[in-house]
Amino acid sequence: MFKNKNILIGITGGIAAYKIIELIRLYKKNNANIKVIMTENATNFVTPLTVRTLSNNPVYIKQFETDNLFPEHISLGNWADIFVIAPASANTISKIANGICDNLLTSIVCAFSKPIIIAPAMNCEMWNNPIIKENIKKLEKLNYNILYPEAGFLACGTSGVGRLCPIEQICEKTYEKLKYKNKKLSNKKIIITAGGTRENIDPVRFLGNYSSGKMGVALADAAYDSGAEVVLINTFNHKSNYKTITVSSAIEMQAALAKEKQNADCIIMAAAVADFRAKKIQKHKIKKESTDDNFTIELTRNPDILTELCKTKSNNQIIVGFCAESENLLENAKSKIQKKQCDYIVANDVSRKDIGFASDENEVYIIDKNLKIMKLDKTSKKIIAEKILEFIYGEN
Repeated sequence: MFKNKNILIGITGGIAAYKIIELIRLYKKNNANIKVIMTENATNFVTPLTVRTLSNNPVYIKQFETDNLFPEHISLGNWADIFVIAPASANTISKIANGICDNLLTSIVCAFSKPIIIAPAMNCEMWNNPIIKENIKKLEKLNYNILYPEAGFLACGTSGVGRLCPIEQICEKTYEKLKYKNKKLSNKKIIITAGGTRENIDPVRFLGNYSSGKMGVALADAAYDSGAEVVLINTFNHKSNYKTITVSSAIEMQAALAKEKQNADCIIMAAAVADFRAKKIQKHKIKKESTDDNFTIELTRNPDILTELCKTKSNNQIIVGFCAESENLLENAKSKIQKKQCDYIVANDVSRKDIGFASDENEVYIIDKNLKIMKLDKTSKKIIAEKILEFIYGEN
């Protein structure tokens, strides 16, 4: 995700400084190179030794304290691709907004021409101070990326807005600001299906499932941001900068794929396609008065779209299936990839309430045709989507 990216972190004096330890871990887990600047007040909350150990780099606190040929506020700024200041105290925010350069951190900001992310954290009364509000507005107008604090219980014993935003949000924003430099899929056409199909019973009823389509949309967004020509075939209205085709049933999805698949480099079947449909769709609404207590609907099988795609794919085409299971996840996923003969299967456990259907987060296993398995730990579907594409096409 952050391979070969240099992230400079600025920690200021606030109790939320301890949370940045987890942010460093998250960046490192995603292959970032990390260097950290701490204000002197920040060292009252987190020790430089802890930060140095986790970042695998020296921690920078005072200006001009090394024999570096170039001043540190210049050399560190040249090294970094992005500067993330978290937590950002009221004091540091005010200094940046007014061009004050009285420590290493603020001096780097003044000389830094690349993206800067500021994640404030402070007492709710400080956050609501009109001077701080004005300084935040000023920074936003100057194209600083502000990640607003959340409401909640604060360290000072009060409740209100001032808590540092989730570190996952900081990580996502970091990637968002860096990813536009990476157009590694610019010569690829990628088709992605999303959402749950609806199989009509009569004009007002249908057979369906709980799929929200969020994972498919995340994949389409990720592919588009990496430069791919994207076609999203989905079961709901979705506005985007790439081509979208809205369908309802499995038959309609199959027809849309048939028109688009010939020149596609990759097809990702993230949609939850119904296995069955009503054998006969009633022209008029079925009235309960016209049925007995044990009403029966005769079903027939839908086409197995994934299997057909795998049978008819071109030599260089990549087919990716999804496997939503409530038990025996890996066993069922391995069986499916062998039976369908697709290149990859992405398996997720839909029995868990914290991931999967309708959730903004997911945890999946990616399995290739050689049964190599990679687990993607629980995180946002946005990050999961990026990692799936990295797994398929490599990180370079």
